[in-house]
Amino acid sequence: MEGEYQGYTLKLIGPLSESGIQKIRDGRARNNHEKRVAGGKGESRRTDNQPYFSNPSVPLSRGRMAEITIDGSMLTLQELVSVARGDAAVRIDKRALQRTERSRAVLEKLLQQDEVIYGVNTGFGALSNVKIAPEDVRQLQANLLRSHASSVGKPHSTDVVRAMMLLRANTLIKGNSGIRPEIPRLIVALLNKRAHPYIPQKGSVGASGDLSPLSHMALVLMGEGRVEYKGTWMAGKQALQKIGQDPVQLEAKEGLALNNGTQQMTSIGCLNLYDSYNLLKTAEAALALSLEAIKGWVDPFDERIHKVRRHPGQVQVAMDIRALVKGSRTCRSITRDDPTGGRPQDPYSFRCAPQVMGPVMDALEYVRSTLEIEMNSATDNPLIFPSDKVCLSGGNFHGQPVSMALDLMALGLSTISNISERRISALLDASLNNGLTAFLVGKESKPGLASGLMALQYTATALVAENKILTHPASSDSIPTSGNFEDFVSMGPGAAHKSTSILENCQYVVAIELLTAAQAVHLRGDSGLGKGTKMVYQAIRKVVRPLTQDRSSHEDIERVFEMVKRGQISDLVIRFTRDSD
Repeated sequence: MEGEYQGYTLKLIGPLSESGIQKIRDGRARNNHEKRVAGGKGESRRTDNQPYFSNPSVPLSRGRMAEITIDGSMLTLQELVSVARGDAAVRIDKRALQRTERSRAVLEKLLQQDEVIYGVNTGFGALSNVKIAPEDVRQLQANLLRSHASSVGKPHSTDVVRAMMLLRANTLIKGNSGIRPEIPRLIVALLNKRAHPYIPQKGSVGASGDLSPLSHMALVLMGEGRVEYKGTWMAGKQALQKIGQDPVQLEAKEGLALNNGTQQMTSIGCLNLYDSYNLLKTAEAALALSLEAIKGWVDPFDERIHKVRRHPGQVQVAMDIRALVKGSRTCRSITRDDPTGGRPQDPYSFRCAPQVMGPVMDALEYVRSTLEIEMNSATDNPLIFPSDKVCLSGGNFHGQPVSMALDLMALGLSTISNISERRISALLDASLNNGLTAFLVGKESKPGLASGLMALQYTATALVAENKILTHPASSDSIPTSGNFEDFVSMGPGAAHKSTSILENCQYVVAIELLTAAQAVHLRGDSGLGKGTKMVYQAIRKVVRPLTQDRSSHEDIERVFEMVKRGQISDLVIRFTRDSD
């Protein structure tokens, strides 16, 4: 399967059968244990009122690969998702390991020459002016990880932890970190055995990278910290024994190489970006179905209009909507319908949708470019350059590129929910929905006596309002740390966490629009739908029956939300628009 967008292609490697999808879902249910709370000494207990993970991972239901090879430079978004959410195994390219060995050899030679190297034989941050004796270098690295493992809150979901492990291994084998090859090998061994470190969500400002969360991850390599393995929490040393590995004693620079980097914010960002692409396609389905439901005009989506402006996302959205409503006898067109039979134009949320949603697609492309660069970058400090036999201190750990990109993604997602809520409102408004009942009251109900879907807009409005608050850019903030030595920080983790909340809110809003549009189509009749919109309508009707009399909409919303979250609607859109092309 291949999903095509203007300017990019998401290629899914290998078809996945229904049984394969179910196997992955079952595996996620076992491994994610969303309602398990971490206990001490390998114990676990369950609770019904507090999920163990605040953002449970979503199964990769779009494709999988048997194995990926990392070399520090070529990792893709699709490969990351295949490892984080699927069953893909990871192996390290032999040449990358050779580069790692060369980098380590250069570092050791510099140490033999008694070079002063930041973080290797000096203290850290504001303490970098303190020289460390050679006999204390090992203790320095262990102390760094122990002291910086200070994050708090709920643990990261399994898919985020797996993505962090993959990205950290990938950057360490670029050949600039000066570590021994056994370090990335051990990370990959844990990953392939599905042994997942306990990493709390909050505690990083994205200054010297994600110091605290990465320290939690790295403690496990020393046999410390906690690990989830086969559904049970245990000490790091015990987990290593179970997978046939020994703890490592960190040598010079290795602790700093492990916790200097942007892997937490990048991992969250990558997974949310992948889901945002799916959400955008789902939002197109919601727009198309709403256009049918409201008997809207299809002329604003004419390719001639968009070719004279040429923004790639705008052109693509208009093209996708034309494909979805093709053959519709419900949508109106100036070529066959009398413009005097009602309003000659639709509200902006319909008519200008390509011009509003298209820039979101373009923004996601920028975010993808930034994150894929970051996925394959050396982000610790100092960095070794073996060819020049030098070790240079710099700031590649700084999260500003990622932070700004994720703020842009948050703005784009919020825009999707904003315009979706406006279409929900129009569908429910008897003055705008072209002859349907107010609030789409069911056929067996009386307006006034019944409220229909009135309250769905309340929920959508609450979510959109929350998104507007959350879109304040985290990257515009900075609170100095480390005795004002780290005097400008990125707040990238904040941008990443916000994007998770905004994404979920948007998924709910689009689900509400799909549910509302489906009810409007039910009242108007589905016989005149286009081929694509009919597929979307039928998919919704498989999980939610039409509203005939008032009932709680909670379960209906949740069912459609699950379809949105799992990419079931976006799959339909991608397949249909591809086939139409």
